[in-house]
Order: sequence, then structure tokens, then C-alpha cells
Amino acid sequence: MPRRDPAPVRHLARITDVALAAATLVFFVTVALATGVHTRTLTPAGPWHGPIQLGLFLGAILLVRRRWPMTVLLLSVCGMLAYHSVAGLWSPAGWIWPIAVAYFTAATTRHVRWVALIGVAQLVHSAIDARFILEQNLFRYLIHVVGEGLLLALLIVAGLTYAAAMRWRERLRETDGRARAAEERLRVSHEVHDVIAHTLALVGVQLNVAADALDEEDPAAAAEALRLAKDVRNRAMNDLRSLIATLRDDPGGNTRPQPDLDGLRVLVADARAAGLEVTLDERGDPAAVPAMPAIAIHRVVQESLANTLKHANASKARVTIDYRPGSVTVEVTDDGRGSTGATGVTEGHGLAGMRERVSALGGTLTAGPVPGGFTVRAEVPVAGSSA
Repeated sequence: MPRRDPAPVRHLARITDVALAAATLVFFVTVALATGVHTRTLTPAGPWHGPIQLGLFLGAILLVRRRWPMTVLLLSVCGMLAYHSVAGLWSPAGWIWPIAVAYFTAATTRHVRWVALIGVAQLVHSAIDARFILEQNLFRYLIHVVGEGLLLALLIVAGLTYAAAMRWRERLRETDGRARAAEERLRVSHEVHDVIAHTLALVGVQLNVAADALDEEDPAAAAEALRLAKDVRNRAMNDLRSLIATLRDDPGGNTRPQPDLDGLRVLVADARAAGLEVTLDERGDPAAVPAMPAIAIHRVVQESLANTLKHANASKARVTIDYRPGSVTVEVTDDGRGSTGATGVTEGHGLAGMRERVSALGGTLTAGPVPGGFTVRAEVPVAGSSA
């Protein structure tokens, strides 16, 4: 389905067409009368004997030039033919320039070869029609023929150039649209991954606790573990519903804000409930952190704790956040083995997603083993932003 232009663009197009129609009428009549309108017997002819009627006709059909460009061109050529040949009128106003807008518009279409053929045919007829000038002044005749030929070529080239520019702009718009769509898909995949990975890690731990409690015939502990798993699952479902409602842009949807720094304590509490001894150390004023860096910080902590629970076999973790005027430093360190081998870090979707989030804000993220454990460290700039 063709893309519909915005209303302001359509209004401007209509105004342009009306202005071109009026200009065609005024300039053709003015030039024709100023240069002298004559019959074939070279007796003066009044303006209502041809120029005004033709000017009105040429201007009126320009109002539909965008919808039927070739039809407008053919009618314009027929009008000029009737004016010069059938009505027996002649004016130095010429054949090509009164219908210049029609030629230019038709040259922007895929029928440009037909436009050139029509133009050449009209030039030949013009040269024959003006043969009486040849008998009086050869130089004037050559100026007439060559000038109209150059004008026709210029109009066709201008039409081709304009059409190429419009195609390039449309391709650029499509490319930009695809890039934005890809960026949005990547953002959504990060959000979904962060929510699901964190939820599965916590729920998995609680289910293991519940299974162990049942083996030890401790139904109360099993029930508590299952309750915690249910709570985590419910929060994750709410997060996913909020994300989907936001993507649908539903004004009536029950949307909640994106996760922010206030949710860090919930992440820490969930990790503690899963059996991980977590310490949260915040330094500075988090109130000055803008929304986008706050979301990135939340997701870095969330993914880091989820990875610790899933892969690190750790018992302790420390989350340190240092709020400074120009940046925020996030560091999550555990005492486990991390997701590393002897040679380095095996980077999955979680680490890659964290790094892309931080990089998009102009920051950096590093992750790797340290003596006694594994550390994720992110530097997130906040300078120049307002909370």
C-alpha cells in the first residue's frame, strides 16, 4: 500500500499547484501580449482571441499534474498546437516554456523516454511552424529553435534529477526506519532476556530449595520456597505485561515505569531469598541520575546477580554503586567461579546485552575473574543529563 504523505505536505503540494497554475496564466498572457500576438496575416489579435483562453487551460490542467502527469503533458501540447496552428495565432512566447511545468512533472515519472519523444516531435513542429522567421532573420530563427531545444533538455534533466533525489530520500527513509526497527527489536530482546533470565535463576533456586525441603520432610520450608518462587514469577509477569503494553502504545494499559534505582533493593532481597549473601553499598546521591542510565544500572545489577546464581556457585556477592556528578560506577563481585574457564570469559547474551546497554549511553563495561571470584564493572556517564 503506498505511503500517504502527512497532511502538511499534502496542503503544501496543493498550494504549490495552485501557485504554478496562476503563474502559468499570468506569465504566458503577459509575455504573449508584450511580445506581440499576431494572426497569420500579421494583423493584431486581441488577448481574448487566444492567449487568455490558452493560459487558463494550461493553468487549470496543472492542478491535476501529480495524478496524471502524462495526460497533462499531452493536453498541454495539444493546447499549444491548437493555439499556434489551428487558431492561426503566433507569438514569440514559444512552444516549450508555457508548458515547462508539465514537461518537468512528466519527466519525473518512468515514462521519461516518451516525454523526450513528445518534446522532440513538438520541437520539429515548432521549427516548421516558425519557418516564416527563417525568411526574415536566420539568426533569430536559430535562436528560437536552439533555445527551445536547450530548454526542453534542461526540463527533462531537472525532472530526472528531482526523481532520483526523491528515490534516494525514500530509500534513506526506509533504511532509517529499518535501523530504528532493528534497534527497537534489540532493546526489546534485552528487556525480555533480563526479566526472564533473572526470574528463571531465582525460581530455579527456590524450586531446588523446595525439593530439598520435601526430601528432608520439611513442608514449611518447601512452602516458603514455593511462595518466594511464586512472588518472583508474579513480578516477572507484571514486568512482561508492562513491556508489552508499552510496545503496543496502549494509553489505557496498566503500564508501570521502567525499572529504576528504587528496584535495586528488590533485586538484592530476591537474591538473598535465593540463598545468596548479598551486600549493597551505595555511595552518593542517586536522585541526580537520569532515567536511561538508571535503567541501565538496574539491568546490570539484575543480570549480574542472575549470572551469579546460575553459573558462579557463589555464596556471597557485593554490589557497589558509586554515584558521582559525571558518572556512576557499578561493580558486582562474587566469590564464585563465574562463567569462565582457564582462558577467560565465555560471553553469552547476558554480558553482551549489558555491554550494549552501557555502550549506548557512552559508557564501558568489563567482566572477568578476579582473585577469589568474578567481577562485573560498568562506568555509566550521566553528565549533561537532568534527573
